Amino acid sequence: MHTDTHQAEFREARLVEVYDAQNTWGPDDDYFLARATEGPGPRVLDLGCGTGRLTVALAAAGHRVTGIDPAGASLDAAGRRPGADAVTWIHGTSPDAPAGAFDVALMTSHVAQFFVADDEWAGVLADVRAALVPGGILVFDTRDPRDRAWETWHTPDERDPVVLSDGRVVQTWCEITGERDGVVDFTLGYEMPEGDELLSTATLRFRPEGEVRRSVEAAGFAVEQVFGGWACEPVGEGAGELLVVARAV
Repeated sequence: MHTDTHQAEFREARLVEVYDAQNTWGPDDDYFLARATEGPGPRVLDLGCGTGRLTVALAAAGHRVTGIDPAGASLDAAGRRPGADAVTWIHGTSPDAPAGAFDVALMTSHVAQFFVADDEWAGVLADVRAALVPGGILVFDTRDPRDRAWETWHTPDERDPVVLSDGRVVQTWCEITGERDGVVDFTLGYEMPEGDELLSTATLRFRPEGEVRRSVEAAGFAVEQVFGGWACEPVGEGAGELLVVARAV
């Protein structure tokens, strides 16, 4: 039987558990949590909220938070977090965001890079602009292609152990399977404690700063800041990021 591996790390419950063990609170979460206070009001959209690590923290900080994600298994995990009842969860995508309902929109964990086609990315930005009030802010991260981060990702010969909450160990690896014009294909592999191997495949788009700026402005935003790292370093310094702060006009 054929198994669909596309973005299985977000869609398969066993891999979602591994994802959470790998991705704990970090400086990126601190950055987005601080930025969420800069909108004209307390209503925050977390688009591509995943398992809700940041989403519930935003609610605990006093924001009125809606988390939207297309992966049911990730939302199931989010709903089990302490404080999840304070969040409005929507199983869906950007068109499902209520119009004019938010003061701040966040897209974290490089979710912007999963929108590979230009028309798809433009549609997401248009949906976010429609969801924000005038003067609302959009904050998102995308990796700077000049940093070529994918070249440092693990190869199939390098296993990275991940310890789950119950002490079981998963051996993980990554293989780059394609690279062309700013588009990178990769496969994540998981040697599970039960002895089987699971795979998750994905494609990411690495857009240069100028292209990112133009796409955001074309969607009805004014780009206010672009940083290169979580401590607000200039582009080209810091963590190899493009951290975009834009205001709806």
